[in-house]
Order: sequence, then C-alpha cells, then structure tokens
Amino acid sequence: MPVADAPPETLGVRRNRNGWVRPIRLRASRSAGAAEARDRTFRRLLALADMLAVSASLVTSVIVVGSNGLTPAALAIPPLFILVVKVLGLYDRDAHLLHRSTLDEAPKLFAVATATALLLSLSETLFVTSDLTRTQILVVWILLFGSLVAFRAIARTLGRHMTPVERCLFVGSAEHGEELRVKLASSTSVKAELVGWLPTATESEDIVQNPLALAQRVQLAIAERDVDRVILGPEAGASNALVDAIRRNKDYGLNVSVLPDVTRVVTSSVELDRIGGFTLLGVRRFEITRSSRILKRTFDVVVSSVGLLLLSPLLAVIAIAIKLDSPGPVFFRQRRAGRHGQAFRIIKFRSMFDGADQQKDELMDRNESNGLFKIADDPRVTRVGSLIRRRHVDELPQLVNVLRGEMSLVGPRPLVLEEDRRIVGWHRHRLDVRPGITGPWQVLRNPEIPITEMVAMDYQYVADWSPWNDIRILLLTLALPFQNRGI
Repeated sequence: MPVADAPPETLGVRRNRNGWVRPIRLRASRSAGAAEARDRTFRRLLALADMLAVSASLVTSVIVVGSNGLTPAALAIPPLFILVVKVLGLYDRDAHLLHRSTLDEAPKLFAVATATALLLSLSETLFVTSDLTRTQILVVWILLFGSLVAFRAIARTLGRHMTPVERCLFVGSAEHGEELRVKLASSTSVKAELVGWLPTATESEDIVQNPLALAQRVQLAIAERDVDRVILGPEAGASNALVDAIRRNKDYGLNVSVLPDVTRVVTSSVELDRIGGFTLLGVRRFEITRSSRILKRTFDVVVSSVGLLLLSPLLAVIAIAIKLDSPGPVFFRQRRAGRHGQAFRIIKFRSMFDGADQQKDELMDRNESNGLFKIADDPRVTRVGSLIRRRHVDELPQLVNVLRGEMSLVGPRPLVLEEDRRIVGWHRHRLDVRPGITGPWQVLRNPEIPITEMVAMDYQYVADWSPWNDIRILLLTLALPFQNRGI
C-alpha cells in the first residue's frame, strides 16, 4: 500500500464514547529493542574493524617493513585507539543516520591516522624495541588510513546484511511522505522502508481541538507498526506533547530524524550558530571563492593530465574497437551548456550508430525519463557502445574537455542546449561552476531521476562545494565500472 494511502485509522486510533482520542500511557515499542540491537551491531563491527586496522598497520610497519619488535605496552594501542575514536563520535553517528557512509567520515579518519603516526614517532621505545624510521612512520600512516576506510566500509556492509530492515514512520504531509517512500525504495545504500504515514492535518477535528491527539497517534503507530525510526516532516510542528512523546521514545532507544522546515538546498549550506543555548542556522554564501576555484582548477588539470597519460593504451583499444564495430567517427561531439550557459562541444566515445541523433524524434514515444531523453534498450546503441556504456568508459575523452577548461572532473551534468533552456529561476545557478564528467546525479546510479530533481541536486552540489566532496564523488565514480547497474 502506498504511504499516502495509509489512513490514520489503520494506525490504531482509539476513541472513548465521546469520540475523543483516549490518552494512553507512553511505552516503548517492541522495535525499540531492535533499534538498539542494530546500533550495537554497527558499533561492535566498527570497533572490530578499527582494532584490526590499527593492529595490522602497526605489525606491518614494525615487523615486516623494519626489523623492530613490539613491547608488551603495544597491547594497549588498540583499546586506546578505540577510545579516541569513541570520543570523536565515530561509533555513535550511525545510530542517527539512515545512510551510513564511510567516505563522509574519511577526513576525521585521516586526522586520526595522522595523529596516531605522530604519537608513535614521539613514543620512542615505549611501544617498539627501537626507534621507528621515517619510512616505517610513513607506512603506518598511509596503511592505517587506508585500512580504516576499507575495513569500516566492509563492517558497514556486513552490518546491513546482519540487521533487519529499519522500519520508519513519517509524520508530515502526504507529498513529503510519498517522496521519502520513493527515495527509500530506490536507494541501494539504505536498508529501510516506510511502514506508516501520519498526516499532521486529519480529516477529523481531533488534532485541532486536542493538541495531544497527534502525539498519541504517533505513540500508537510506533507500538502497532513496530517502528524503529520516526521521521518528522516540517509540517509536524513542535508542540510540547509531540516533543515529549519523541523524547520519551528516544529514551527507549527509538531513532528519530527530522526533515527541517527549510528547503533542502538551504539546509545543505548552513552552519550551526549557538548563542546562549539558542540555535540559529547561518546560511553560507552561494559561491565558490577565488582561491577555491584555483584549487579546483589545479586539481582538474593535474588529475586529467595524469589520467590521459595512464589511460592512453585503454583509449587506443576502445577507439580501434569502435572503428571495427561500425562505420563512422570514433568520437561523438555535441553542443552542451557550459559554465554560465556558454555552449561548448563535449567529446565522448561514439556508442551509437553514426547519425543516431537524427532518429531521436522517431523514438520520443519510448522516452522513459522525465525532462531528459533516455531509453533503457536504445536500438541505436552498437555492440561496442553497449559495453563501454555499461563500464562507463565512454565518458573518458571528456578529460580533454577538462584540460581545455570547458569542463571539470566533478560538477553539474552538462545538458544539451534544448534541455538547458528548460532550467529557469534559481536552478540556473547550477552553472556557476563548470559542468563535470561526473557529479552527484551520476553516482546515485538511478537513471529515472527527473530533470527537476537532478538540477536541484546540481544546485545543492554548488552550494555545498568542498574539495573533499569532489574527492568523495570521484571515489564513488571509480566504483561504477565494477557495478552492473548503469547511470
């Protein structure tokens, strides 16, 4: 049953003889224990991953790379390391999140690895039988950071397989509830489902006349649907009764998420500003500073240059295969909207028969995308084209566009001019930066995202730009050739 079709009556609303919602004593749902068990599983797996990472890094750098030995005091390093990571909150953050991503915490892991390597270099012979060399310190630093990221990613994957689906209740409007249901159902990195929806405005007048009604409905729904997490929409308000109900359930182990009462674009670009216990949201300026643009451009030039050099044998093989597979040019060039809407010619490996773009109008009735032209089994795609599309290597020639300054490695999707003309209003600020070979839309691996959603994501990327976010998107993109699902 779609979320929007679940009426309040199906959530167990109880009434007395006068028709009022009967007050009930707040209690923990059966799933509160399941939520706590899920959180414990993730914490323990992450702690085990960290212990293995620091132990393997230390043994490798001390015994394998060097000729040192470990002292009995070295046994204290793994528990001390776990204590430090615990203080940083890297074991508890998963309980607050639906999307548990290791890459998001990589900057903190890098800082922990750096601090650990530094302390080992200063410890002299406390943990090892002789002083560590610079090479050993470098090995433990690099190996510790890499293994922390890898082992934690594995731990979270195991955690998702070992724990049941997280059952969510949404309190808010039908529009937001349906959108959330679709997001959870289509996500491959979130193991959760929406099992109930409670509107903030019901057909009856109980909630209007009785401020406790919504809180009681939430409490009943939690108990009857075995809810693990409550998600509050911006329409849920902040009545004392509702806040108290949520607080009590948090005490029982239930997880709570909040969809803020501002647009997603704004919330992605804010800083918390606390003044004497009063919290404000400081909205960042929507722009990338000059120094950040220089850093981004330098990164683009260096990485694209090295990439073209290292990938040149692969590019040559692909070019020969395209030429042998079907007549026509090796490359496909098309006018796209660049920075500030200026047109440029994008370069891709040709994956369709020559002249396929002229057949677009004939296939328009088979279009499966909202606002973009996309067909799942496009008859115009060649045999080699199908392969290079599936492995996402048809985009590699765009490294030349990056070197020319027409594109960036990471950025908004470069739309064809016809599609770009449909983007109006504040969404056009997505082109304040150069379009990218990859971006936030591509790494989602969901080809059915409508153009309105895609440009909103692009705008959000610009509003929340950071060097690490670019690196994170690139790392996610590098994994795409090893996955079967296309973009």
